[in-house]
Amino acid sequence: MSNYLALPKSGSGVGVLVLHAWWGLNDTFRRFCDRLAGEGFVALAPDLYNGKLAATREEAKELMRQMDKEAARKALDTALKELASYPAVNRPALGVVGFSLGGYYALGLASKKPKKIAAVVVFYSTGGGKFAEAQAAFLGHYAEDDEFEPAEDVRQLEQVIRQAGKKVAFHTYPGTKHWFFEPDRPEYNPAAAQLAWERTAAFLREELMR
Repeated sequence: MSNYLALPKSGSGVGVLVLHAWWGLNDTFRRFCDRLAGEGFVALAPDLYNGKLAATREEAKELMRQMDKEAARKALDTALKELASYPAVNRPALGVVGFSLGGYYALGLASKKPKKIAAVVVFYSTGGGKFAEAQAAFLGHYAEDDEFEPAEDVRQLEQVIRQAGKKVAFHTYPGTKHWFFEPDRPEYNPAAAQLAWERTAAFLREELMR
């Protein structure tokens, strides 16, 4: 399992785990880690596909089908421990950002590792979590026209998290589709992506750096 690590110029910061979408750990998610490092975070992205990448939806679907889900969960646990113990990480509370497939695992980690995860950011994903045990705050970014995540599922997830007594803010971006944040996809929406980035950076600073 290979990881991508991005460090802030200061040499230390709060740790954030970044979980890639079904394309694999491509340059989009590596650059996202670099952007987080530019904001003062230590960003670590585990490669759940062991170096394999998909360029098309068909390839991505096949990679996700072939993925050993139990091995992926173990890899996430290992990456989380690695991040928490890394000398550059200066606080015990960590954040996690997940995209689509990665969002599913991000929501799950919030419940499985409640003492470690203080902030969760999800891009276009609604599954993966039971939130009674979670101690994190949640931020979600969703497309208005999403073939994978119906608006009703988004509303239901937000309600479930809120009913569990957690801090939650979900945003839906008009005129967007799934993958709107990713500049290497035809669905990319620059204005929505910039706003989602600004909200993400502000949220992580508020929840992890205060």
